[in-house]
Amino acid sequence: MSSTPTGSRTGEVLVGVALRAHGLRGEVVVDVHTDSPEERFAAGRVLVARRPPGPDGTLTVESVRPHSGRLLVRFVEAPDRTGAEALRGTRLLVDTASLALPDDPDEFHVHQLEGLRAELADGELVGTVRDVIHGPGGELLVLAREGAPDALVPFVREIVPTVDMAAGKVVLTPPEGLLDTE
Repeated sequence: MSSTPTGSRTGEVLVGVALRAHGLRGEVVVDVHTDSPEERFAAGRVLVARRPPGPDGTLTVESVRPHSGRLLVRFVEAPDRTGAEALRGTRLLVDTASLALPDDPDEFHVHQLEGLRAELADGELVGTVRDVIHGPGGELLVLAREGAPDALVPFVREIVPTVDMAAGKVVLTPPEGLLDTE
């Protein structure tokens, strides 16, 4: 899986969040929300910068380096600590049209999965894929269910054997109790 949209508008995916300034040279600590940080944060890459309530802007990656499980990113538009500090809380997004489809047919971008119907093997509707959570044990599909709380379903072949993009659905074979509401 690739980039994680969290509350993004249609056509955009969240790839990171600017947390705080680091040092005096304009580096920003970025919490990464993508499986491809080397591609999404490559020098020269232009990202959509969203920090409500202001209008969207763009940020151009000048340089990047790893730091304690996160990235330190310098943006052309924030050349010093003051500029970097002003980015605190900024959501960094890319347009889904700029994303190449995964080479592996068993891999998907999150935005491709959002909105798919979730059905049991017999065709019974379970809900709709609302989000994908990247947890320490792997990905979880968040299923919005009518009249019931969201369900978290491990995104593994044993439980989600079929992702049919053309039909707009995922097929589930959940173990007993996984979808229980109580």
